[in-house]
Amino acid sequence: MLMSSIPTRGQVERTLAQRIQALYREKLGHRLEKVTCQFFDEKLAIILENSTTHAEQLLLGTEQGKLAVKLRWQIDMAIRPQIKALIEEIAKVSVIALLSDTAIESGFSGILAVLSSSPPVRDPASIPKIRKEKVAEVDS
Repeated sequence: MLMSSIPTRGQVERTLAQRIQALYREKLGHRLEKVTCQFFDEKLAIILENSTTHAEQLLLGTEQGKLAVKLRWQIDMAIRPQIKALIEEIAKVSVIALLSDTAIESGFSGILAVLSSSPPVRDPASIPKIRKEKVAEVDS
């Protein structure tokens, strides 16, 4: 495979962020304010800003706050398999575990994916916390 056909870390992170935004728009009719993706060796951190839907916000403002929390949990569980599939498709690595939680009051969601290996990228040394021997493997 030509090295130039392998995406950079930044390209993979941006593509993931854009596809996650599109997924939320398509499946939930909700526009996320911002999605940040960052690889850390064999891990991927994803931050979703303004992830709380209008329905959840409405419930939070009433005595039905607990229902809003349950609704968020159900949304997170329903969308997890699709986020896992997106990560595997775009990063070209298997997801071993996917952890997620939402601070419903602030509208921030965090997702941590534990990957089978670091993603194959053109610039592996740009991935924070990557072990030097992995960079040497790719360079050789």
